[in-house]
Amino acid sequence: MRTIDRLFSCLALILAIAAVPVLPARAAEACPFISAKELAAAMPALKWSLISNQDGRGCIYQGGRGDTMMLSVFRNPDKDRARELYATFVKTLGERMALNAVAGIGDEGQGGTTAAGAERQEAVVVTLSGDYILQLTVYPVGRRADDALLGPITEAARVAIANVSRSRERFGNCEWLTAADADGFLDTGTLTVQRTGAGSCMMFDREANTMTVAVIATSRDTAVGMMKRAGPCKHVAIPELGSEAFGEHSCTKGNGNAVNIFVWKNGRQASILFAPVKPHPESGSVEHLKAVAARVYGKL
Repeated sequence: MRTIDRLFSCLALILAIAAVPVLPARAAEACPFISAKELAAAMPALKWSLISNQDGRGCIYQGGRGDTMMLSVFRNPDKDRARELYATFVKTLGERMALNAVAGIGDEGQGGTTAAGAERQEAVVVTLSGDYILQLTVYPVGRRADDALLGPITEAARVAIANVSRSRERFGNCEWLTAADADGFLDTGTLTVQRTGAGSCMMFDREANTMTVAVIATSRDTAVGMMKRAGPCKHVAIPELGSEAFGEHSCTKGNGNAVNIFVWKNGRQASILFAPVKPHPESGSVEHLKAVAARVYGKL
C-alpha cells in the first residue's frame, strides 16, 4: 500500500472516531455549507440537529432516531492534490460498498450504501469540485442504508458543494502540534506537519504513522457523554488533565495500534490521536501521549 493510501486510512479512522453518536446539550451555530432550511428541503423525512460546526472543515448532525450525519469539506493546495485525494477516498469507500457515479454535483461524484449485512450501515456521497472535496455520510441506527436514504443525501450534497469556498480551512503551521511532539512517535527525519483546518493538525512520517489534533466547540455534557460511552476500545481516565479527560486504546475494531486522548476545557474538546500503521513501542499506551495532550490542554 502506498504511503498516501495508509495515511488516508488513518484519516478514515479519525473520521470514524468523530462519527460516534453523542447527544448534544445545546444547538451549535449554523453550518456554513447548508442552512437548516435547505437541509430540511433536501431531506424532508429526516429531522437533524446540528451539534458541531467543525470550524470550516464540516458539520456534524444528530438525528432524532440516533442517526449521525457528517458533512466534511477537504480543501487542497491545488486541483492535482484534490484529485489524488478524491481517488483515494473513492478507493477506500469502494472497499466497503458498491459505488455509482453521481451526476450534476461538482466536477464528478460517487455515491453508495453498504450491503444489508454490513455491521455498520452507511450511506455516502463524495464529490470533487476544483480544489475541494465534499463528503456527506449518514450512519443510520436500526435500519438499512438504502437508496431511499442515498437520494436525500445526494440532494443535500448538491446544495453544500456550491458553498465549499466558505471553508476557513487553510494550510500552514500548526498551532497545536510542533515537530518536538513527534519525538518517540514519528520518524523526525521524514516528518511532515500539516495544518488541516482552523482547529486541526496532522503530522506523519514516511511510514504514514500519524499524529493528529482536532479541536471542536462542544459542551461539557457532550464531552462527559463521550467519556462514558460503550465501544470497542478500552477507556482510562486521566484526571490530571481534568475530570473530562480520558484515553481510548487497544480497540478491537479499526486500528488496534492507535491511542486517542480526549481533553476538554473552556467549551472546547481536543482529540489527540497517535495512529501507527503497525505495532509500535507506543501502541495502545496513553502514558507517553499524555505529555503531548498536556501541552494541547494548556492551549485550550
